[in-house]
Amino acid sequence: MAVDGISQDVRRGEVFGVLGPNGAGKTTTVECAAGLRRPDGGTVRVLGLDPLADPAVRLRVGVQLQHAVLPNRMNVREAMRIFASTSPRHADPDALLAEWELAEQHGTVFAALSGTLAGQEDLDVIGEAENGRVALDVVARELPDVVLMDLDAPREVLFRAVRAAARGEPVLAPGLTAKLLGRLRAPQPESLTDREVEVLGLVAKGLTNRATGRELAISEATVKTHLVHAFTKLGVDDHTAAVTVALERGLLRLNRR
Repeated sequence: MAVDGISQDVRRGEVFGVLGPNGAGKTTTVECAAGLRRPDGGTVRVLGLDPLADPAVRLRVGVQLQHAVLPNRMNVREAMRIFASTSPRHADPDALLAEWELAEQHGTVFAALSGTLAGQEDLDVIGEAENGRVALDVVARELPDVVLMDLDAPREVLFRAVRAAARGEPVLAPGLTAKLLGRLRAPQPESLTDREVEVLGLVAKGLTNRATGRELAISEATVKTHLVHAFTKLGVDDHTAAVTVALERGLLRLNRR
């Protein structure tokens, strides 16, 4: 049995990750949530809907499968437009190309992307991979000096970055450097999610973890998980300190329901 005894509640705005070794059932769980696989038992609801019975869910959920291969002769803009056409709710492909600095490569076919590097006399492309799992195999076999996971920069910037990495120098895009420096200069305390505030508010009123779970219709284990996350963000290690710090920062009001 790949998946057994899973009970999770993910709220809007939360980032939720599923970790585990190969064969633990991570992909099966995601496929069930996306309506791509029929569960043998239990109940799955996404946005309040059954993902298997209601096709409307698929128009509101984005899924990246483990294996995705695009035709070699398809160019970057064509791929963007094809993926955009699968949903009535999508961003403008050309605007995304500009935002991700891919406008220069919009007409480049996928087969030629690696050729962009191979055309440099001092650079040799010794392997390619269509996904992360294959990339690990290629790296273990070929032992390259530089592993390039994305070709999402102008060519000259890309060439300089690859050469710098090969020399052992750190490489950061200018935009990312500016963001990192901005955060270092003006650090902000990490905020709590709405669910973490709800859990902490009920605990502040004296409810036990089990009673809090019943009040919010979630499991006691999920309550504990939210509390652990809240403790980490607040820099504390117990309920009383968490409530005190949350009140001081204005993250929590005792009359909040």
